[in-house]
Amino acid sequence: MMTRWFNTAGPCVPALHYMIPAAARLPEVPGLVAQHGYFVVHAPRQTGKTTTLRALAQELTASGRYAAVLTSCEPGRPWPDDVGAAERAVLRTLQERAADALPAELRPPAGPEAPAGALLSSALAAWSRACPRPVVLVLDEIDALEGRTLISVLSQLRSGATGRPENFPMSVALCGLRDLRDCHPRNRFAIPRVPGTAGGGNADRLGGPSPFNIIVKSLRLGNFTLDEIRELYGQHTSDTGQPFTDGAVERAFELTDGQPWLVNALANEIIVGMAVRAPTPITAEHVEKAAERLIQTRATHLDSLVDKLNDSRVRAIIEPLITGTPPTQRPKNDDIQYVRDLGLLAPDPPVRPANPIYNELTSSLA
Repeated sequence: MMTRWFNTAGPCVPALHYMIPAAARLPEVPGLVAQHGYFVVHAPRQTGKTTTLRALAQELTASGRYAAVLTSCEPGRPWPDDVGAAERAVLRTLQERAADALPAELRPPAGPEAPAGALLSSALAAWSRACPRPVVLVLDEIDALEGRTLISVLSQLRSGATGRPENFPMSVALCGLRDLRDCHPRNRFAIPRVPGTAGGGNADRLGGPSPFNIIVKSLRLGNFTLDEIRELYGQHTSDTGQPFTDGAVERAFELTDGQPWLVNALANEIIVGMAVRAPTPITAEHVEKAAERLIQTRATHLDSLVDKLNDSRVRAIIEPLITGTPPTQRPKNDDIQYVRDLGLLAPDPPVRPANPIYNELTSSLA
């Protein structure tokens, strides 16, 4: 199973659907599943996280050993404080995704009757008992859940995990923008004050035993390497006869640092937007022009990043990088990590823009 690429926002032609093997991007996942692991996968938006995880779930099911499904918590977003409504929305989506991904004998049965706060765990337990294979659940967009709903979902997973694999999913992946272990009042996983929770509703912690102590590993989906970009672009060459010169591949890597959306957007802009068609070789000059066009038009993904600059935490870190002046006060480590998780900063020290295209985009707004 492979991960689709060159499928960026905007006009696209079928010939541009090329792929990087999903297992190459997250090679640890099969081993974590075999170890009955509950784990986190996090990465900035538009890095291919959902597509990669869907492909991995398909591979796990195709192995004949598991019943694996990727589903989304996004439908539960409107109900941060109505746990039952959020659970029902998430479970409806799980039923739909399972119907698309699994044969009938592996799909979850109709959810049992249960009170709010136990709907999810009861449904997962019933599925695990009925399914002839161990269940593997990939919960995407976990950061769409907030408040009481997030507390409830994580607590149900923690409580149910003691029954795996016969009575609960053998392995669960929690996927989102941030590392779920970074629960802090200033980040996206901030838990609002909830009267009556253990610990007095302390916003720094989830009440009671931590739902995170069952997580065995946190994986960050990284950028493409130079070789992966060469492989991706090479698939287009094999299909059409149109080569990317070595200079073009290297310049694409330099400008994007391998950020998957940008890597694909550059190729799409050259081939579709600029209409550079086979057999004309794609050169470093084409890549440079495509990068300028993406910045000028502020394509969808870039525009969403620009919108993040309205966040005071983001501006406090990005503005000194743009202007070259020291910040008025030392930024907090959690704020730096937050901006890294958004994808605006490189994932490792020192604090610097994630890639030249993002740097140019933010500098143009200074």
